[in-house]
Amino acid sequence: MAKAAEAARRSLLADPPLREERERASDRTPATPPSALAVPGAAAAVDRTVFDAGNTETLPGRVVRRETDAPVDDVAVNEAFDGLGATHALLLEAFGRDSVDGKGLPLLATVHYGRDYDNAFWDGERMVFGDGDGEVFGRFTASLSVIGHELTHGVTQYTAGLVYEGQSGALNESFSDVMGALVEQHQLGQRADAASWLIGEGLFTDAVEGRALRSMIAPGTAYDDDVLGKDPQPADMAGYIDTRDDNGGVHLNSGIPNRAFALAATELGGFAWEGVGQVWYDTVVGVTEPLDPRATFAQFADATVGAARARFGAESAELSAIERAWRTVGVRSDDTPG
Repeated sequence: MAKAAEAARRSLLADPPLREERERASDRTPATPPSALAVPGAAAAVDRTVFDAGNTETLPGRVVRRETDAPVDDVAVNEAFDGLGATHALLLEAFGRDSVDGKGLPLLATVHYGRDYDNAFWDGERMVFGDGDGEVFGRFTASLSVIGHELTHGVTQYTAGLVYEGQSGALNESFSDVMGALVEQHQLGQRADAASWLIGEGLFTDAVEGRALRSMIAPGTAYDDDVLGKDPQPADMAGYIDTRDDNGGVHLNSGIPNRAFALAATELGGFAWEGVGQVWYDTVVGVTEPLDPRATFAQFADATVGAARARFGAESAELSAIERAWRTVGVRSDDTPG
């Protein structure tokens, strides 16, 4: 258990293969202009292919399910296939975006990657899922929010290209959490006040004292385990973690913008993808104005305020809720110009 727990601790806060690929992808992939993103729903069909790595680390593996194939006997294959579809559905139905690139990119996934591999990642071209070690983590296809999270790194790759370090890296991680939560809520037809706001719920085995990898509504409360330790995410800027680890705290400090989103969404009620979710999407895609790839929390907050005003109006409930949320987590203050 000790060896598995140490590996699990590393995977909770870092993902080196994914981080390196994100850095390469942000260098090579230009942002997609917002005007290229809106597509008629009837014209956009999901195109999924799932591969099996056979517990090797060789990608992509052998094809085990294509778009027109029926479900197979392997639960991980079916979960990956369904998760790709649920993410595509949110992007298209809520935001008019045809796949992660906005242009119908086929969605690819590889399951059974490595042996006892405690992670899932987007490698710039495909989703890759480990099966977990069976002691701390189960299979990573089991969490729809994780699938949505990782695919959203593809959306960010094709749009804002948020640099994966420091506050811009934490915003990169946070936007993936936001969209991962929205994929799950959209799939369930769930309103904001009924949502758990948990990312990775169900990934831990019964041996772990924890509910999920992260809590958006209450950062720092997702797990508290004798072996793994306590969830270290701060809930506001007073707890901001200044560190060189974790690429400058990208998985740690993402709890701050996560909470801002969840607070604003629950205050508004209704379906989160229709209000605050639309504002966050507009901000990252650059509908109102391009987002700085090295945006700080304060710059991102200002951009969401501008996006909310542009979409919903200066007197809107959406704008007020977003401004209050950023004040609550300490990113903006009463003196911050609106």
